[in-house]
Amino acid sequence: MRAKPLSLVIAILLGVAAAPSFAQSPAPAPAAPAATESAAAPQGEQDPLASDDPDSAKTDAAKVPLDEIRRYVMVYNAIRQAYVDPVDDHALMQSAVRGLLLDLDPHSAYLKKADAEEFDELTSGAYDGVGLELQQLPEGGVRIVAPLDDGPAERAGLRSGDLIIAIDGKPLEAGAGDASAPLRGKAGTKVVVRIVRKGTAQPFDVTLVRDTIRTTSVRSRMLEPGFGYVRLSSFQAATASDFNKAVDALQKDAPLRGLVLDMRSNPGGLLVGAVQIADELLDKGGIVSTKGRALIGDSRFDATPGDRLKGAPVVVLVDAGSASASEVLAGALRDNKRARVVGSRTFGKGSVQTLLPLDNGDSVKITTARYYTPSGHSIQALGIVPDVVLHPEGGDRRPAPISEAELPRHLAGETPMEGDNAGEVLPGQKPIDAALMELKKLAGVAAAPATAIPKAQ
Repeated sequence: MRAKPLSLVIAILLGVAAAPSFAQSPAPAPAAPAATESAAAPQGEQDPLASDDPDSAKTDAAKVPLDEIRRYVMVYNAIRQAYVDPVDDHALMQSAVRGLLLDLDPHSAYLKKADAEEFDELTSGAYDGVGLELQQLPEGGVRIVAPLDDGPAERAGLRSGDLIIAIDGKPLEAGAGDASAPLRGKAGTKVVVRIVRKGTAQPFDVTLVRDTIRTTSVRSRMLEPGFGYVRLSSFQAATASDFNKAVDALQKDAPLRGLVLDMRSNPGGLLVGAVQIADELLDKGGIVSTKGRALIGDSRFDATPGDRLKGAPVVVLVDAGSASASEVLAGALRDNKRARVVGSRTFGKGSVQTLLPLDNGDSVKITTARYYTPSGHSIQALGIVPDVVLHPEGGDRRPAPISEAELPRHLAGETPMEGDNAGEVLPGQKPIDAALMELKKLAGVAAAPATAIPKAQ
């Protein structure tokens, strides 16, 4: 089947981690930093960024709040002149810039040049570290969103929801910048992390050996004759191409009768990957749209003719760690009635981040839009509720370690989650068994007698 061309012309980032995350090509940098108006400029004062051109952006949206800027300069000078210890001007300005983003939402961040460069490494699928997707917490410390498949962290037993409160004996304090930076380093070197785990009385230390993380985001195998399995652990630059190769290999000898698409604990990544895979499985229909205040936030992606599976049924397996681009793909397939979703409620990250490079090599990552499934629904702070809900084995409901709705300062959703309705993490083989059973139903294959419905481990 031929590859399908897609016109992907905007820079959209759909990762979970605050920094660094995954992104598409950066958007053009503005000629000068623009301030969003919080109060009208005093009458009689010239606003250097205001425009009288009626065809340009709205004048009131481009005004600089001069009174607020004056107040900032006063505070800046007070710190320089009166603070007990000398403060470096550059450091003070860096703190001010970070402060502009601090109270926006948990996914907007200032990325230094080194972080932006690592950003590219992550999207390429190779970097030196311990293999973790992290969410930096405003109160200090970082929460593990998901350990990457077969990485040092996963092999050491770290789990989604674990809190890292210290690295090499140094506590992770609030406002200390990128707390995850000490985890990166030369392959073969060691790093000790202190973990707080729900249900464990005391924090404990885990020694990790850094490695070159080659994050192969696609793995595949046959579950049974005619029924294939593809695991998507993230969305990188090559994910869609690798997905196509995996599917073609699975049906080299005969067309598949069905496919389980496993996106459990997939934290997201490049939107382009999710869009391209959806296009490979859809013959027509919408995939995803985004809406924001600025033009850069508005886009729409539709499927082109051709279905790589030629209509064979698909079951999508998700859990509480499935976020962002993985939710885009799950929503696109379900809304188009192309797949049935099995598992647990997803993370609920329905916002879009755009990477804006600055003239000094640093970048600003800001939330520019919400994304919408083909039916026009936003899953922000809500997630996707599966058609078939699974629970961890044992019967005891285990709360999700994380969800968008639980993050401080998260964007409000159109239909906020009510109460403790967050999803659960579903590791192990049993969810795959349950997804296969559902897939056989869709394919019209009678299931073998069983004593009980499979539950997730």
